[in-house]
Amino acid sequence: MPAEPPKMERALLVYAHRKRAKGPGPILHVAEVMEELSDLVRSAGAEVAAIHVQSVDAETPATVVGKGTLAKLKEEAERLGANLVVFQNLLRPKQQARIEEELGVKTLDRREVILDIFAQRARTKEGKLQVELAQLSFRLGRLAGGRKELSRLGGGIGTRGPGEKKLEEDRRRIRALIRQIGRELDTVRRTRSLHYRRRREVGFPVVALVGYTNAGKSTLFNRLTGAGVFVADQLFATLDPTARKFRLPGGREAILVDTVGFIHDLPEELRQAFLATLEGIGEADLLLHVVDGSADAMESNIASVDGILAALSFREKPTLLAVNKRDLCVPGAGAPEGAVRISARTGEGLRELEAIIEKELCLCRPEETASTRPA
Repeated sequence: MPAEPPKMERALLVYAHRKRAKGPGPILHVAEVMEELSDLVRSAGAEVAAIHVQSVDAETPATVVGKGTLAKLKEEAERLGANLVVFQNLLRPKQQARIEEELGVKTLDRREVILDIFAQRARTKEGKLQVELAQLSFRLGRLAGGRKELSRLGGGIGTRGPGEKKLEEDRRRIRALIRQIGRELDTVRRTRSLHYRRRREVGFPVVALVGYTNAGKSTLFNRLTGAGVFVADQLFATLDPTARKFRLPGGREAILVDTVGFIHDLPEELRQAFLATLEGIGEADLLLHVVDGSADAMESNIASVDGILAALSFREKPTLLAVNKRDLCVPGAGAPEGAVRISARTGEGLRELEAIIEKELCLCRPEETASTRPA
């Protein structure tokens, strides 16, 4: 008899949020935060059994939440048949180990869920190397943190990626692997930079799509270029960077680059490990910032993307804002000043968008306006 497919994991989501938000950046409502975490967990392949939110003055140092809350979470997990607990809070290794011991079920934080999604979605050599580097760097800290079980033989979220054998090796072996992968990524980056230089030499301006994950960038990419990039209603549906030529209304050709979607509070480990994926942004003449106009968190999504661009020193690049999913918005819905309202799915507003892109590129690279038109 064929083996039965593995059962879907059931996750209990937990967030201990501080009553007074600290630090710069967009202020998100708790509902927005938990909606995003739920989308991440579902994108990783699990179902959400329940959500537990607790307002605290400060996190409990040892376990984030108090012993009483842990007891309630354990009871709730048993009652709902949840075999996974995911914290929105970023967990230190010892915290994670203690919580897992108290609850008796696999416990992750949002970073590990994001890493798992990346492990599932990476297709190119570069993407796979980036995933492996990020996971090994992250789990190296778990070796020092004393996680009782590094090899989770049960499978599911948090177990995919570089493989269990690598994770069971000592710190020295993992550090050697990290150095090796770093050298391979340097080679990939040099090759990519050479490709970008060649494109510039033949006069093709570059437009890079940026935006919050699941804003519709890949759908727009397919519309403008005729490419067949994978599209799904999931977070991080497209991980690997893709570049294609497309023709503007006046006949001018340009390169359109699709990049990995951004996310609120992108963990520093991921920002560094996936910088190569975002190198297309650095080479672009124009950034096309795609926004989901139907999302309740549209303004905070815009702020998050702007914050990451600023952190990567890309914020000063010429940027055009495209408010997508016009067909799903309430008629007469507003948009930020200077934005173009479009629907990548239906094609509404795309001719106007292309005309504005062409105009912006003429401002960015006026010396090539005539030379790049067909005879």
